[in-house]
Amino acid sequence: MSEPHENLTRVGLSILGSTGSIGRSALDIVRSHPGRFSVRGLACGKNFEEAILQAREFRPEVLSVDDSIYGRVRDALTGTGVQVLAGGEGACAVAAIEHADVLLSAIVGEAGLAPTWEGIRPGRTIALANKETLVVGGQTVIDRIREKGARLVPVDSEHSAIYQAMRGHPWSGVRRIILTASGGPFFGKTRSDLEQVSREQALNHPTWKMGPKITIDSATLLNKGLELIEARWLFDVPADQIEVVVHRQSIIHSMVEFEDASVLAQMGVPDMRGPISYAISGEERLPIGVPFLDLVKTGTLTFFGPDHETFPAIRLAARSILRAGQGALYLNMANEIAVKAFLAGQLPFTGIYEIWERVLAEAPEVVPDSLGEIRKAVRRATDLAMEAVSRIGSGSPAPVHP
Repeated sequence: MSEPHENLTRVGLSILGSTGSIGRSALDIVRSHPGRFSVRGLACGKNFEEAILQAREFRPEVLSVDDSIYGRVRDALTGTGVQVLAGGEGACAVAAIEHADVLLSAIVGEAGLAPTWEGIRPGRTIALANKETLVVGGQTVIDRIREKGARLVPVDSEHSAIYQAMRGHPWSGVRRIILTASGGPFFGKTRSDLEQVSREQALNHPTWKMGPKITIDSATLLNKGLELIEARWLFDVPADQIEVVVHRQSIIHSMVEFEDASVLAQMGVPDMRGPISYAISGEERLPIGVPFLDLVKTGTLTFFGPDHETFPAIRLAARSILRAGQGALYLNMANEIAVKAFLAGQLPFTGIYEIWERVLAEAPEVVPDSLGEIRKAVRRATDLAMEAVSRIGSGSPAPVHP
C-alpha cells in the first residue's frame, strides 16, 4: 500500500495488550503504513507464539510478557536486540518509554490501570481502549492527565464517534450524548429467558469479534454501562446527559445532540481499525483496508430503548456515578470477578447481576486520591465480589440491595 503522508513525522508507538484484538488490529495498521509508525514497546500476556512473531516482525525496544512465559520468550529472542521483561512491572516499563509518542492502552480490565498510569507520566498521547482506567480511576486519572500535560484520545468506537463528531464544536451547545449499543446476543429476551444461558450462547456476539470478557460484557450490556461511566469522565458531562439506544446494525457508532436540535452521527462499517487508526495516527484519515459503507445495501437502520428490567447494567452504571465515591470502581470489580466465575461455570448468567447489586451497595463514598488508594479499593471490592460469588455458588442466601 502506498504511503499517503510521506512528509509526516513517524509516530513512535507503544502497545499494551498487543496480542489482543485491539493490539493485533493496531499492528495491522502499522503493517500497512510502515513509514508512518515505529513500534517502541509491546506488552502482552501468555500468548507465546504471537508474542514471538510480533517481536521478530516489529523489533520493539522492549517486550513485556506474562511471568509464566518469560524464560521461553527471553531465550527465543536472544540476539534480536529486544529487551524482554515480565509481569506488571514489565508492562509499566513498556508504558513509560519516554520516546514513544502514543501509548495504546488495550489491556483488558483493571489490570490496564497501573501501566496506563505510568504511561501518562511523560505527557504523551494516550489512545485509550482500556475503559476500566477511567471507570476505576475516575477523577484521579483525569487529574494526573492534566498535571502531566498528557492528551487522552478514545479508542472505543462509541467514544471515538463522539470525539470525532465534536471536532470544531463547543461543548456548551451540547444537549446530550447518545451512545449506541448493539444489544448483544440476547436482544429481545426476558429475564427468565436468561436464567439458563450457556457460556457458548453468551460468547456468540451478533456483530463484533472480541475477547471473551468484553463479549460477556456486551451480552449483559455492562459494557455499555462502563462506556457510560467512561463518557462521563472523557467528556466531563453528567450522567443525565448521556443516553443509550440499541442499534442492532452497529452502523451509527454514537451521536451528539445539540441545543438547536441538530444531531451529528459518526457512521461506518463495524470495524475497530477505524477508531484505532484515528487515535494512533494523530487523527489522520489513513487508508486501512476497511470496507466502505454501502448505504443502499445496508438498508434500514433501527433503534430501540434499552430493556432495563432484563438488562439492569445501564441503570446500575448511572447509579454508580450518582453515588460518586467508589461506586464505579466497585461495580467494575464486581463485574470482573462475576464474569470470570460465569466463564468458569461457577455462576449462572443472571448471577452476574446479583454480584453487581451486592457489591455496588457496599461502595464507600470517599474518592481514592492516589494510585495506591485505588489499588486498596480494588482489593476490597474484589474480596467482596469473591465472597458474593462463593455464597451464590453455594446457594447461601444473601440480601439483594435495591
